[in-house]
Amino acid sequence: MAVDAAGVDIASLVLRVSVGGTLIAHGWNHAFGGGRIEGTAGWFASMGLRPGRLHALMATVTELGAGVLLLLGLLTPPAAAGAVGTMAVAFVIAHLRNGFFIFRPGQGYEYVVMIIMVACALGALGGGAVSLDRALGIEDDLSGWTGLAVTALAGGLGAALLLAAFWRPGKRPAETPEG
Repeated sequence: MAVDAAGVDIASLVLRVSVGGTLIAHGWNHAFGGGRIEGTAGWFASMGLRPGRLHALMATVTELGAGVLLLLGLLTPPAAAGAVGTMAVAFVIAHLRNGFFIFRPGQGYEYVVMIIMVACALGALGGGAVSLDRALGIEDDLSGWTGLAVTALAGGLGAALLLAAFWRPGKRPAETPEG
């Protein structure tokens, strides 16, 4: 049985609200949580993203902005690319070395990969019936394979360029032999 247009529209709305809301919460926490932007800056710098303050501000603005755009269904694939980019950077600098599962020490990458994949699906789905993309008549230009390509390429290339230009991880201490 084929999924009808209403099912696709509902799926897009549910995914936009969940990913958009998650990004807003994430960005809000970077800016106003425990250590505020300075704490986030120190954390980013400790993982090799330098200058830390610049990256804390960029991540915060990207997550808040992309989250709001996803909630509105406005420019859905570029907004989803913001999620792909920020989560791809987190994948590389913070989670990859910890294995797949989030409950592993240091937190594995299952969460960030799931956000990346859902964001790519959103790029393909487009904003749906309850979106500004549809109201503005731009949804058909920003969905399907084109939407997926915009989301994956813009997010992936943005993350790769940021890492190439700014990520300078420190040397890790040599492991001591057990004995």
